[in-house]
Amino acid sequence: MRAMWKGAVAFGLVNVPIKLYAATEDHDVRFHQVHAADGGRIKMVRTCSVDGHPVEYKDLAKGYESESGQTIIMEESDFEGLPVPGLREIEVLEFVPSDQVDPLLFDKSYYLEPDGKAIKPYVLLREALEQTERTAIVRVVLRNKSQLAALRVRGDVLVMQTMLWPDEVRAAEFDVLDDAIEVRPQELAMAASLIESLSSDFDPTEYTDDYRAALLAVIESKLEGGEGVTTPDSAPAKDTGDGLVVDLMAALRESVERTKATRAEAEQAAEPAPAKAAPKKRAAASAKPVSTTAKKSTSTKTAEADAEPEKAKPRRRTA
Repeated sequence: MRAMWKGAVAFGLVNVPIKLYAATEDHDVRFHQVHAADGGRIKMVRTCSVDGHPVEYKDLAKGYESESGQTIIMEESDFEGLPVPGLREIEVLEFVPSDQVDPLLFDKSYYLEPDGKAIKPYVLLREALEQTERTAIVRVVLRNKSQLAALRVRGDVLVMQTMLWPDEVRAAEFDVLDDAIEVRPQELAMAASLIESLSSDFDPTEYTDDYRAALLAVIESKLEGGEGVTTPDSAPAKDTGDGLVVDLMAALRESVERTKATRAEAEQAAEPAPAKAAPKKRAAASAKPVSTTAKKSTSTKTAEADAEPEKAKPRRRTA
């Protein structure tokens, strides 16, 4: 794993240098929006809703729309001096009984690794939390945002779980539950018996994502059936009509050339398939199919990198 953040846990006079790692990863099967006719990726260009012109990332600003419909343009100086804790510090606010922390408040989970020679204070904090059955409520700045989090023990590792603020959790207000419902002792006993018959120790490894496995099987079947599409190079930029040209190829030229070179090498290295009788309909698909997902070019990665601010984070989810 690669550390996404470095800092220290500070409580009292104790300072524990740590490295932060994302504890979870998303294995969902991701799809791209493509042109149904040729499989070409659909690219989104940022444009201004007022003048219709493309807008470069350097010209973007943060805007807040008020209830009256007015937009407030925020400058970087507006964020200076806001009340946030140290940028590289996990500040312990208090220690609370672990059973008092509602899991509904938990958001994302991170592993904490002791940095350098900080193993002793790390173990000290871990053992103290486990022995007292307490959870540390902390405040930390991640991605320039102050967040509340819980610091607890999982095995022999300290885990930090960011938390929602209380006003971000909706109240469960269902009027139907206000009605007096009578449950007979016999019904309660039968329900308890059913629960007991299905009771066991929880082992998450016993559960698998059957939907994902079936979906990947469908995709693999379509590849083996010759339904993969080799997408052509991006089309040349077109004039918008107002003198501005959305010249995506200019920014992606080097990446496209590398993609062509890689493709040429792959074609030279590929061995010709043995000739065999096949239906006419399948003849056109006799070459090894190439997945549009696998052909995501370095060009697209360059465009996405230009479009997003730099930030250290775990593997990115492509929507």
